Amino acid sequence: MEAKKVPEVVLNSGKKMPTIGFGTGTIPPPQTLLDAIDIGYRHFDTASVYNTEEPVGQAVSKSLELGLIKNRDELFITSKLWCTDAHHDLVLPALKNTLKKLGLEYVDLYLIHWPVRLKQDVEGINFKGEDVIPFDIKETWEAMEDCYRLGLAKSIGVSNFGIKKLSTLLENAKIPPAVNQVEMNPSWHQGKLREFCKQKGIHVSAWSPLGGYKLSWGSSAVMENSILREIAEVKKKSVAQIALRWIHEQGASPIVKSFNKERMRQNIEIFDWELKQEELDKINLIRQCRLLKAELFVSDNGPYKSLEELWDGDV
Repeated sequence: MEAKKVPEVVLNSGKKMPTIGFGTGTIPPPQTLLDAIDIGYRHFDTASVYNTEEPVGQAVSKSLELGLIKNRDELFITSKLWCTDAHHDLVLPALKNTLKKLGLEYVDLYLIHWPVRLKQDVEGINFKGEDVIPFDIKETWEAMEDCYRLGLAKSIGVSNFGIKKLSTLLENAKIPPAVNQVEMNPSWHQGKLREFCKQKGIHVSAWSPLGGYKLSWGSSAVMENSILREIAEVKKKSVAQIALRWIHEQGASPIVKSFNKERMRQNIEIFDWELKQEELDKINLIRQCRLLKAELFVSDNGPYKSLEELWDGDV
């Protein structure tokens, strides 16, 4: 079977990124990543905190061995700096550790996972409010720029940054972020943030494009939405396809995760059809709600004393 060809977007770094990514927020079965490559996925999104860097690296190696790809450059690998390493002196060692786990010489995109710093001894996501300590955007970004200059990250960016934090970063950056990866789906449009990023030449990548459906923090706001279901029925598409196509038409790139081969195939089949204006108008009527509020980062004595401060007022 011939793999589907996924369109690419040119980032402000000059590098090309496939416009749909395969998410690995939970550890996939070994065959799943190979199936994804076989189907046509070329962008794989991992992170230090996911504990999936090693499986992604093994899949890259195996896909070369099996001839699914001819060389490593055919794949676009994203990873992320976790909050315990969000400090100038810890960024480069963290990326080198990520590369070691991946078994790669470079990542295509390296992101600051959150605009948050945690105490170094915190393990995973088991932390309390007092474990959140002041985060220096300027110094941390300087270290990210070093990673770029060394060629260890072909592009650098951020994740979960609001307009105010992006503005602070841009005031001090010598190299602007190529990507801001944020929660985005038909029930959380991110209109203001997307417009800001567009003006600044920052590409938006969408995590949770299907609303975290059936995950502990997720909701049925996307997958069981009556408007999306109605559009899907008329177009003879899945609800997921409608949501992913909508993101694509907004100029953003969804990071989608499914371990079901048929759904994986459907999720990548969104590039040879489009939504009508009346359908886009209906999607604009969907009630808006941020699903992952990240209250864990908020505390009375920490740098973020409210969700408004964490999300730059966009709650």
